Amino acid sequence: MMGQIVFDPLLPWPLIAGLAAIAFAGAMLALWRGLSGWALRALAGLVLIGALAQPSYQIEDRAPLSDIVLIVEDQSASQRLAERAGVTETAADTLEADLLARANTEVRRITVPDGEGDAGTQLMTALSAAMAEEPRGRIAGVFLLSDGRLHDLERAPELPAPMHLLMTGQQTDWDRRLIVRNAPAFAILGEPVELTLRVEDEGASPDASSTELLISVDGAASQSYTVPIGEDLTLPITLPHGGLNVIQFTLPEADGELTDRNNTALVQINGVRDRLRVLLVSGEPHAGGRTWRNLLKSDSSVDLVHFTILRPPEKQDGVPVNELSLIAFPTRELFLEKIEDFDLIIFDRYKRRGILPAIYLDNVRNYVEQGGAVLVAAGPDFASADSIYRSPLADIMPAEPTARVVEEGFRPTVTDIGEKHPVTAGLLGAETWGRWMRQIEVDSVQGDVVLSGVEERPLLVLNRVGEGRIALLASDHAWLWNRGFEGGGPQMELLRRLSHWMMKEPELEEEALWAEPQGQTMRIIRRSLGETVGAVTITRPDGGTEEITLEEVSPGRFEALYDGPEIGLYRLTEGDQNTVVGLGPAAPREFEQTIASAAALSPTIEALRSGVMRLEDGIPDIRNVREGRPAAGRGWVGITPREAFETLDVRQTPLLPAWLVLLLASLMIVGAWLREGRN
Repeated sequence: MMGQIVFDPLLPWPLIAGLAAIAFAGAMLALWRGLSGWALRALAGLVLIGALAQPSYQIEDRAPLSDIVLIVEDQSASQRLAERAGVTETAADTLEADLLARANTEVRRITVPDGEGDAGTQLMTALSAAMAEEPRGRIAGVFLLSDGRLHDLERAPELPAPMHLLMTGQQTDWDRRLIVRNAPAFAILGEPVELTLRVEDEGASPDASSTELLISVDGAASQSYTVPIGEDLTLPITLPHGGLNVIQFTLPEADGELTDRNNTALVQINGVRDRLRVLLVSGEPHAGGRTWRNLLKSDSSVDLVHFTILRPPEKQDGVPVNELSLIAFPTRELFLEKIEDFDLIIFDRYKRRGILPAIYLDNVRNYVEQGGAVLVAAGPDFASADSIYRSPLADIMPAEPTARVVEEGFRPTVTDIGEKHPVTAGLLGAETWGRWMRQIEVDSVQGDVVLSGVEERPLLVLNRVGEGRIALLASDHAWLWNRGFEGGGPQMELLRRLSHWMMKEPELEEEALWAEPQGQTMRIIRRSLGETVGAVTITRPDGGTEEITLEEVSPGRFEALYDGPEIGLYRLTEGDQNTVVGLGPAAPREFEQTIASAAALSPTIEALRSGVMRLEDGIPDIRNVREGRPAAGRGWVGITPREAFETLDVRQTPLLPAWLVLLLASLMIVGAWLREGRN
């Protein structure tokens, strides 16, 4: 039970104050004039002013509430190093028992696991959420059991009580970690890219000036180097192939270091070509002569050399040579001396005219077998006696002309293999494509027919020869799509894919295995021209293996999702296809700094006049401290009793009821009048 006087004024306080001033002035005027009833007048005014203020005597029936102490347990990955997890749990149990032994005290234990993804330790987020569920007036203190490494200090709540850090870890702890300061997402093939590495020792580390560094590319055997400690190291790396390159840097675990989880760094860099060099040889001008040129010139990464034979040797019209503005065809330079400089050679309606001797075309064949690429865009000349097929290139041609040219309209059709092949897979709207009007009949096909034409005859044939690739487009009417004839078609996309497949772009390989990582999950993708594919064997970072079956999601494309149990490098193998992929950061945020430290929390703790204690020194004593007083000392920490209560009942009794006000005011006024009347 607790009583107090409360007021419920009938008028605003400023107006009541003004009336009180007027009453006081009237009493002082009566005193100055010598009226004997001035005191009674003043008392009557005081009664009336009091009646306007309506004073009451309020009695509250209160029930005391217990104090709440929050214990926040850090159970993130860094807290599982050494013996920190056991020390934290034991300290939390002991602290809870000590607090519950105190009168009028409740305990709330809050566990904080790893943050989602790579968010790190979210101590303040968890504390804010817990405080939102409790009355602030009952919070008597907060205890953080942690190594002090948190990643959300900006979300620290405003605390009404002391907050103490009971820190895990040992003063003798030390750790060595590897840092990659810059890692580009893309790099140009054949050109070195510089990575900046740094090896750092933290804590009570031994005196060492250098250590071993192991470097592995795409899971191959590691190469060992000796690198300094505490210095930036610039390392030039030249990517071995296009597409995703996974580079792993590893420091061998040193004796006594806290963890080796931050001794590895995974860098994933996409290798891209700087410039693609293409040689385009047009045998003669024709309606679609600029098709290939426009396509290749539209790609800023392509360097194009284009020659069109406008004046064949057999043309003798008497024009003096010095009046011709055309340059001579540099056949020897292009086809003997610099042929290896080109990534792709295109023969567009070219036929034998003696311009390219057989020895040059024989060199082109060798160029393909050794890894080059040739595309033949055939016109009627391909079916003639002067066909380029009737040259040393016949040994590598994917099909043989029958000497028949079909002059009728037809709509190109994607074949069953074509629906799986990356050059033609997913080309939409085939039923609306415009017609082509000419096709060169071929047979003796070797390779993959991805497009067919009249009566399902081969239209686009792709084949691999030795280390290189060759393609035959048995029509010179692709340009009709570009002109929008009968609605046109995906000419630019088809020819772009075709040329990039021939230049061995990794994303257009018909037999491929790769994975797309997203956090701790990877999407495994296998592309194949076969009807089925085998299970993918996954080798985890710890050396264990498991198999996962893929499902066909579209023609020639098989996929599966896999959740990696740990962070690191995974190897994937299926048949003769293999790849590597890194899941998550090699050194997660939790392991960037592993030595226990109160540096981040110190400003907040000092502002609350709280303390930091090491658990290796034992559990501190707990004392009661008044609000605003220092809450930590040698071997003890304090909590602030809140003395909170719950109001069960409230009763109010008016001190100046209306009848009493009327009686007192009347008596005072009448008394003053009578007294002044006798005088």
